[in-house]
Amino acid sequence: MEQPVDVDSELGYEPLDSPWWVVLLEGIFAIIVGLFLLYSPAITTVILIQVLGIFWLAGGILSVLGAFVFSGNRMWKLLSGILSIIAGIVILTYPIYSPFIVLTLFVIFIGVWAIISGAVKLVSGLKGEGLGTGILGIVTIILGLLLLANALVGALALPWVFGIFLVIGGIGGVIGGLKMRT
Repeated sequence: MEQPVDVDSELGYEPLDSPWWVVLLEGIFAIIVGLFLLYSPAITTVILIQVLGIFWLAGGILSVLGAFVFSGNRMWKLLSGILSIIAGIVILTYPIYSPFIVLTLFVIFIGVWAIISGAVKLVSGLKGEGLGTGILGIVTIILGLLLLANALVGALALPWVFGIFLVIGGIGGVIGGLKMRT
């Protein structure tokens, strides 16, 4: 006789118990930011990168303080805190150049990740997981190579891509929040 298994607790996953209005507000906020990114990508990107710089600076300061106050992983906390402080200061010091640098580094990261992920999919496809997996691996590798070859172009397109995803995700959040209410 089989026993019922509670999959959520076995995997360590529990659904979030957010109030409906929080989900609704997150959806509305995502739509607003997405629309700003679509209609005024340069200014919105500069502002968002500045907010990111403030978070990195504050998080770095807290991480350095945490390295001295709390035991465990002190060197890692100290190193990550110092790097966050440096990144935050650089972003806040150079508000015009920092969006290009941050977005270009992000595109390079995505390109490297796509090449590695595509290689894994290609090898899996060659080992018998199917032709579709192998083709997806090849396409992913090509995407990664294109992003690395034209990182600046990718960085310039990134605000629109994020804007589209935020608007679509925000609509989903609004719908989800309204469904939670009823």
